[in-house]
Amino acid sequence: MKTIIILKRAGSFAENKDVARDIRLAQLAPALAKGEEVTLDFNGVTGATQSFIHALISELIREYGDDVFDRLYFKDCSQTVQQIINIVADYMEER
Repeated sequence: MKTIIILKRAGSFAENKDVARDIRLAQLAPALAKGEEVTLDFNGVTGATQSFIHALISELIREYGDDVFDRLYFKDCSQTVQQIINIVADYMEER
């Protein structure tokens, strides 16, 4: 299983959607394409913008559907971050 530590790239408040896109393209998408399971570790991240989470996971949901969540895990999310992940996931499921 691959673990991506969000704090290292995004800081304690994850807001830069370009950083999220880079994480997705450089680490997340290639690992999922190889069939790997991936953990996004949010330890130390106190908040995130909806645009950051959208840039991080929306294309993957579009590509893999809800099945992406069988291989994509979220670790140590604050309540705020978890709520934003849920909002983005719900939005993508409706589309």
